[in-house]
Order: sequence, then structure tokens, then C-alpha cells
Amino acid sequence: MSEPEIRVGLVTGAGKVVLRSSAPLTLLGPEGGLIGDAPPATAWTVVTDGSGLALIAPDGWRSARQAGITVAATSPATSINLGERGYRGRLELARDDRGITVVNRLGVESYLAGVLSAEMGKRDSTDTEALNAQAVVSRTFAIRNLGKRRAVGFDLYASVSDQVYGGIASETPMAWDAVRQTTGQVITWQGALIDAFFHSTCGGRTADGTEIFVGANRPYLKSVADVDENGQAYCRISPRYQWRQEWTRAELVATLQKTLPDEGLVPAGSVTDVRAVRVVSRTVSDRADKVEIDVGTRIVTVSGPDIRQVLRMSGDALLRSTRFSLSEQYEGTRLVGLVADGGGAGHGVGFCQWGAVGRARAGQQFPQILQAYFPGTELQRLY
Repeated sequence: MSEPEIRVGLVTGAGKVVLRSSAPLTLLGPEGGLIGDAPPATAWTVVTDGSGLALIAPDGWRSARQAGITVAATSPATSINLGERGYRGRLELARDDRGITVVNRLGVESYLAGVLSAEMGKRDSTDTEALNAQAVVSRTFAIRNLGKRRAVGFDLYASVSDQVYGGIASETPMAWDAVRQTTGQVITWQGALIDAFFHSTCGGRTADGTEIFVGANRPYLKSVADVDENGQAYCRISPRYQWRQEWTRAELVATLQKTLPDEGLVPAGSVTDVRAVRVVSRTVSDRADKVEIDVGTRIVTVSGPDIRQVLRMSGDALLRSTRFSLSEQYEGTRLVGLVADGGGAGHGVGFCQWGAVGRARAGQQFPQILQAYFPGTELQRLY
């Protein structure tokens, strides 16, 4: 097998996009026909034009309507800038229902170089094996999910919806080293690529796959204790290992007035009061499985991943995890506040990124790290 290409959705629904490069660019139509050559250090704008697209040059020249536009660099070493951010490979632009979709098409290994530090942050040499492990996880995820977003014209989003990809700006020497040291390596179960779920911080124990994803009943996605020989969590170095979220009564009511209808759990406008919020059942990894919310006129049951959507934090951010306990604050019988004391960040299934950093600093090599989070799996080189 040769290295696959991947198509990454950078932008969807854009009103216009601006392209530039430090070197000349070649602009091609949908059948590969030449539209024109863009000189270096110039900005070309792509706009919607009816059911297609049009190019506008710096001097105001406008192309005929195009069904699609491909932007290619004249040299493999040249980046193509979308706005201020540079990308390797090619950019493919197409008309979508709301505007313009921009797709970055490139080899998987170059893609991974723009993923690793975006996902793991800037690391130093003590974390090399954690970055190597993330490279294998991210490669497995990418290849396993080729075609996942086919309905919208690409393979994966460049965001947390799939995995974060920042293009050339996110590349680091360590990321490239990790890509090269693990080139072509993936994780398999009985010869097939695994579902390579990963998250930021497990809080000391990963989640069973089916706690979060209905179809994730996999032998290698079982809840495992992520602690050292002293019982200390490997991910305790994470800034999100322990956290607290507090809501005043007003904040809680305002949050639930929005989130409960958004999740289809109550009709819009039906939340005017909050009398109680309680965890009523937990998963095998001690995460909240069901939360009951008394809104006066009814008791609403929120389950699984929806809990993080409903109990959002200030700024409308997702609750960090479902590994928490709740404390209600009352004045008499009136609920006046709610506190969540929690641990970890993300869904908790599979590979724990901060746990991997802790394991690397404890001297573990990347195959051992991967085996800890995906027990019973094997490393395999595809190309």
C-alpha cells in the first residue's frame, strides 16, 4: 500500500476566500484546464457566482464562472495560503449550499505533521514517546475514516469534530520527527484498523466505549485504570486533571433555558425555574450516566454525552467531562447555586493525551503506551 491522500475540510459556507503564496500558483478548473497563473505575493479572491465560483485578480480581472477551482503550487516546497494560514499540497474549492467549501488535499504524513502539535501542544524532548504514540493514533484515525465526510465533499474536518489540523503553522520539528519515526504505522485489531478514539485527560480512568458511543462495543475500548504503581494518575500533570464549575441560580436557569430545548428535551420557553439537578446513575468508569433536572413543571432526564451539552460552562463551552460530582446550594427550599467538582477533559474513551505524556516521562515507549490504552491491539506498518 502506498501513502494515501486525505482531503481535509478547512472552510465551509464561506462568502469569499483569499488565496496567496510567496511563490507562483497555478489555478485550474474542474477538469484540470488552466484558468491562470497567480504571481507570487499577490492576493486572489474567490467568490460565489451563481451555482459556481469566480476568481478575482488583484487588478480586478474576473474569471468566467467555474464549477470548481484547484490551486496548486509550482513547487512541492511552496505553501498555499488561505488567508494568513499556509498549507501543503493543493487546495480545492467548490460551491456549497451556503457559499464556498475549501478542501486541503495532501498526503497523510504531511497532514499528520500539522495535526500532532495542534492536538498535543508544543512538547519537549521528554515527551517524544507521547508524540510518537499520538502520531500512530492520529494516522490510524485518519486512514480508518477516509470518506467519513464524503457527503460534504471531503474526508475529515480540520477541527475537534474529527482531529485538529492547523497546516504549516502547527508543524514543529518534534512533530515531523514523530511522523518520520512512525511512518506508515497504525493500530489494528485482528488485522483491521481500530476505532482510534482519543481525548485530552481521562482523570485517572478511561471510559468504556459504549458509555459514550452506542456503536463502540469493542474489546479494545474498555475502561482501564490509568495510574502508576503508586496509584497516581498518569494524567495528573494535566491542567484539566481537576476542575470546578459553578453556576449561580440565574446562570443555571439561563443555561438550561437554551440547552434543554436545543437538545430537544423540552419545548422552547418551557424552562422558567430550576429546583434540583442531581446525578442519578453512573457508568462503570464513575462518570455521570444520567442527570435529572427538576424544572418545576417536569423532571427532565439527561443521559450520556448530552450531559456535557446541557450543563455548559460560562462562555457556552462544553462541560469539560462527565467525571464529576454535583453539590446543590439552597436557601430554604430554593435552589440558589450548583457546583460541579470534576476531573478530566473530553469523552474519556481510548487514548488519553495527558496520560501518554505522563507515561512518556515515566520512561515508557510508544508501543507500551498504545497497548495501555488499546489493550490487545497490534502495531502494523501499512506502507
